[in-house]
Amino acid sequence: MDQPLQLSATACHIWDDECDVLVLGFGAAGACAALAASESGARVLVLDRFNRGGASAKSGGVVYAGGGTPQQVAAGVQDTPQAMFDYLCQETGDAVSAATLRAFCEGSRDMVAWLSGHGVQFDSAMPPVKTSYPQDGYYLYYSGSEAVPAFAQHAKPAPRGHRVKGSGMSGAVLFKVLREAVARAGITVQGLTTARRLITDRAGHVIGAEVGQLSGMAGWLHRQLERFADASHNLAPGLADGARAALAALESRYAAVRHVRAHGGVVLATGGFIFNRAMLGRYAPRYLRAWRLGTTGCTGSGIALGESVGGASSHMHKVSAWRFINPPFDWARGIVVDRSGQRICNEEVYGARLGHAMCEQADGRAWLILDSRLRSAALCECRSGKLWLFQSGPAMLLMLFGAVKAANAAALAEKLGMPAAQLQQTVDAYNAAARGDAADALGKSKAMLAPLEGPLYAIDISMDSKLFPCPAITLGGLRVNENTGAVLRADGRAIGGLYAAGRTALGIASNQYVSGLSLADCVWSGRRAGTAAQLSNLKQRGDKYGQG
Repeated sequence: MDQPLQLSATACHIWDDECDVLVLGFGAAGACAALAASESGARVLVLDRFNRGGASAKSGGVVYAGGGTPQQVAAGVQDTPQAMFDYLCQETGDAVSAATLRAFCEGSRDMVAWLSGHGVQFDSAMPPVKTSYPQDGYYLYYSGSEAVPAFAQHAKPAPRGHRVKGSGMSGAVLFKVLREAVARAGITVQGLTTARRLITDRAGHVIGAEVGQLSGMAGWLHRQLERFADASHNLAPGLADGARAALAALESRYAAVRHVRAHGGVVLATGGFIFNRAMLGRYAPRYLRAWRLGTTGCTGSGIALGESVGGASSHMHKVSAWRFINPPFDWARGIVVDRSGQRICNEEVYGARLGHAMCEQADGRAWLILDSRLRSAALCECRSGKLWLFQSGPAMLLMLFGAVKAANAAALAEKLGMPAAQLQQTVDAYNAAARGDAADALGKSKAMLAPLEGPLYAIDISMDSKLFPCPAITLGGLRVNENTGAVLRADGRAIGGLYAAGRTALGIASNQYVSGLSLADCVWSGRRAGTAAQLSNLKQRGDKYGQG
């Protein structure tokens, strides 16, 4: 039987280490929490199971920011916090209050300045056309659905995706800079350390954590297994999962148990739970077929720790599945239909919104319909060398080897097992809109409409496609006080000494994903939690000295 995740302080005979603020997890959220706490005067200790940056380091390194950032101004882009707020209101739903969202938008420029002050570099160069992720040399772009008519009519669009400047996937660059900033601040970071239980006092306040720490040969083997699991996940997920099981066995058998005292509080920043199959099956089973995006540490451990002391979670069913069909640009000028032959949404929307429609409305099944002209243009773009390999590679394989071809819509429907009359009606209506004879039923921009004529091609872009993986991340987490990041109980009371940030917590990005919004939320919520934990520490010191 597993040990309970909560430990009473009376069971601890000695503290092996102590600090003002203890941060569990060292990704973007954990690093920002540590820096903010340190800037407030705290002695900070960061513990991480692996110490390689988690999902943040493997991300695209895009920070969603606006309201007139220096990069927007340099690019000649006009943006205001109000316009940013008006757009995000359409994406965030009930994840956070309007007051919190407004504070996030109004503090966006300060967030960019804070990151820049720690050495993170941004740039104003914009790509010539809409893309899911810009090539090197381009760092400011439309990272959501801002310019789509349905959204633009409510909020003036502006590019707000601030990709960290660097070569390749910028997440590694972002985390490297944050790691260096943490080191300069003199903050202690210990890897190979897994949080096992939270330690509470008699009042139920969290005052520390019991952790397991590996060293020696066991630590070396742990590092090799973790690297193998992450490196092999894409091609051999079964082998990767075997390595993860071996990791857990190592931690259980060889980790030395230590108790760490945190005078101000504990910040949970261990990421989401996409790699916890049991947890995902409980909350969002339809996404078990998706490709898990993240790292071995995305197991929901921080969420479980918070729940063990009475914390309440929310939006746990929310998962973002990404079905990007631009680039190649001309894919988005085709149509995406479900198994009944009906379009599922405006194809020019941001990939996470298209993926959401595919998974939630169409049970994860969808086909992209192109004609020979669009297919040829897309193939040319893929061969141009102007796309990332992860963008051009799957697209070319699907068009060359994975497409079903037919002379017309009725014949294509027969091959796909769809109702012929419905697919023909869908194509006819789309063509009428493309010719200007009618408005597009789903509000697609005129420039993105193209009549589908001659031979048609159907490409299976379903969630479980082997050639075209559909990445997914979890969005829900622990409920927190939106002013401090303190973890809340079901009745809304805060748990003393416990904070959460990033994807461990309910936040700005917990309803609908937009590129850069999760990382921005990690920075936002990490700074909030780290600062609040140190303020709690200072208050306790003041109360102690005030009492004599």
